Amino acid sequence: MNATTVPTARPPARRFFVRELSHPGLAVSNITPNWFASVMGTGIVANAAATLPLVAPILHVPAMLIWMLAALLLVGLLVATAAHWIRYPQTARSHHTNPVMAHFYGAPPMAMLTVGAGTLLLGQNVIGLPAAVMVDAALWVAGTALGLLSAVAVPYLTFTKLATSDDSAFGGWLMPVVPPMVSAATGALLIPFVPAGQARLTLMLACYAMFGLSLLASLIVITLIWGRLARYKVGAAAAVPTLWIVLGPLGQSITAANLLGGNAHLVVPGPWAEALQLFGVIFGVPVLGFALLWAALATAITIRTARERLPFSLTWWSFTFPIGTCVTGITGLALHTGSVVLQVFAVAAFVVLVGAWATVAIRTFHGSVIRGGLLAPAA
Repeated sequence: MNATTVPTARPPARRFFVRELSHPGLAVSNITPNWFASVMGTGIVANAAATLPLVAPILHVPAMLIWMLAALLLVGLLVATAAHWIRYPQTARSHHTNPVMAHFYGAPPMAMLTVGAGTLLLGQNVIGLPAAVMVDAALWVAGTALGLLSAVAVPYLTFTKLATSDDSAFGGWLMPVVPPMVSAATGALLIPFVPAGQARLTLMLACYAMFGLSLLASLIVITLIWGRLARYKVGAAAAVPTLWIVLGPLGQSITAANLLGGNAHLVVPGPWAEALQLFGVIFGVPVLGFALLWAALATAITIRTARERLPFSLTWWSFTFPIGTCVTGITGLALHTGSVVLQVFAVAAFVVLVGAWATVAIRTFHGSVIRGGLLAPAA
């Protein structure tokens, strides 16, 4: 099975739902790493709303509620994953040998980092600033460690063990290499709370190093995806939503460059700080141009596929987090350029994000709670 094939065969959903009522342990029988994409997609809505130009104050309360939902989802999935490993250890150990699922080991660390950032941006109004900083720092350390592990381990498995072919490259290949970029962006938020001096400098340099690590790895994978599309065309309909994952490293890199540049004055002397803030704009605007090109291509391919058939699966969460990173990236550019056009563009992109999130969240709730099919073990 090549990497563009997404397994969908499952027992009938209603039958599974009846069995689940009598055997609650079945609910964790199919908890896979890609479930954490729901936390990423939910958390990014809250984070984007917290910093959105023009309308952020109006969205403060809804953003805080969505952050709480993302935090609950994260805790619930961590517990469910632990239960899955205890009750179904053989299935859990098989995920890293699956040429599709292995790449989604990048989702759990990004979920932690996203909720951690939301805790600092929004949670401080609930638990207080000191507690919010502590929670964010803990989630950042855990998410960064797991993210760096995924960035090394999953490519290593791909190079040495996982079955691949010339047409295997798909958007999911980006998942294990994007977490360090999320660490770079969310780490920038922690710079003001780290002791001045060597501690701040070390954190900033580490964030820039992870920025480069993820950016270069992502460019390689995006090139492979472009080449696969050109030679082998779109492929399986269920994998089409993963094309949107390409926007993730693009939008997140813009966000990271601008957040790091915006806080550079707390770490380095004036000329260096000004240069780093300017880098955020010089880097961000061209990358935004390519992101818009890819968004147009992904939209056209998605519409074309939907006209034939676009089955719902957890890959639909690819419509959320990547768009959200573009919203936060545009917000950073708007802040540092003063562009009213970018401010309006950020708000418009946020509206698209909310529409995508609401659609996917409702479909996921229906598929997992009402029908139970998403939680049913693969046949």
